[in-house]
Amino acid sequence: MELIDTHCHLTFDELAADVEAVLARSEEAGVTGWITVGTDTQQSRKAIELANEFENMYAAVGIHPHDAKDATAETMVELKELAQNEKVVAIGETGLDFHYNYSPHQDQKRVFAAQLKVAEEFNLPVIVHCREAFDETMEILEQSGSGVKRVVFHCFSGSAQQAKIVLDKGFHISFTGVVTFKNAEKTRDAVKIVPLDSLMLETDCPYMSPEPMRKQKINEPALMIHTAAFLAELKGMDLADFAEVVTATSKAFFSLPS
Repeated sequence: MELIDTHCHLTFDELAADVEAVLARSEEAGVTGWITVGTDTQQSRKAIELANEFENMYAAVGIHPHDAKDATAETMVELKELAQNEKVVAIGETGLDFHYNYSPHQDQKRVFAAQLKVAEEFNLPVIVHCREAFDETMEILEQSGSGVKRVVFHCFSGSAQQAKIVLDKGFHISFTGVVTFKNAEKTRDAVKIVPLDSLMLETDCPYMSPEPMRKQKINEPALMIHTAAFLAELKGMDLADFAEVVTATSKAFFSLPS
C-alpha cells in the first residue's frame, strides 16, 4: 500500500531531531511519501533542504497567516526564489486565520493575495489555510487567484455546505485526523460529499493525532494510516482500494512522479 502525507511539518522541532526514525515508522505503516510544508521563509528553506535529502519527500514554500505581519516585499522576492527549486511542488501554506489573529486581517489578506500571484507565476498549486474566515478566503481566491489552476483547502473542518462551495470551484479538500474526533460530525458529513478525485489526506503533524492515537501528543506521518482507515470505512471502501485512489489524486494534484 502507498499513501502520501500531503501536509506535514517535518522541520518543526518535535520531529526534525529524529526525522529518519519518523520516516522509517511512516514507511512501515504504508505512508511512503511526504510533502513538508513551510510557514515562513526560514521554515520553507529548511523544508527544501530536508526534501533534497529524501527521494519521496517534497516541499511547499509559503507564509502562514500567523506570520503575515512580518512579510515584506523582500520576503516575497525570497519566496519566488525558493519556489523555483525542483523539489518544491506547491505554494503554502497560506490563507487566513481569524481565530488566533496573530497577524492583522489586512496583513493576512495582503500576503495571501501576493502568494496566489507567485503560484500563478510558477504554475504551482496552492495549499490554503482557512480558519474562521471562509467567506473572506473564497473572496480573495476569486479576486486574486483566478490564474491559479489547483487549490486545496488543507485540514478541512468545515461543513458539507462549505465543502460543496469549495468543490464547485474545482478545488480539492484535504482531511486530517480531526475527522476521527468524536465531535467532528460536521466534518464527517463533508467527507461524504467529497469525491475521491478531489480528496486528499494529511497529518498536519506534529499536531492533531487521530483516534485511537489522540493521546499521543506528537503526531507523525505513520499515524495517518488511522485516518485513512477511518475514511475508507466512511466511504464504504476497502482500505487498499481507497489508498490507491487518493494517492493517485495526490500525485496528480502536486504533479508528483507516478
